[in-house]
Amino acid sequence: MVKVHESITTERVLSACEASMFGRDNPGFCLSCGDDADGVEPDAEGHICEGCGASTVMGAENALISAVGRAAVWKPSS
Repeated sequence: MVKVHESITTERVLSACEASMFGRDNPGFCLSCGDDADGVEPDAEGHICEGCGASTVMGAENALISAVGRAAVWKPSS
């Protein structure tokens, strides 16, 4: 299991999911470096990050759903 980058908070994921639901965005995140990724399918997992090259990009909705099973890994914003 990949450790989620500390910059990917629950609030950040929820905001990305909202942007996806009410707009035309398809946001995602690189779990390794924390970069935002655009044009990512909601259920994407294992896509290559343009920033760091790791195969850890995940769609925002998938990240939200995955957070339920890994609640201890996610940190709320300060």
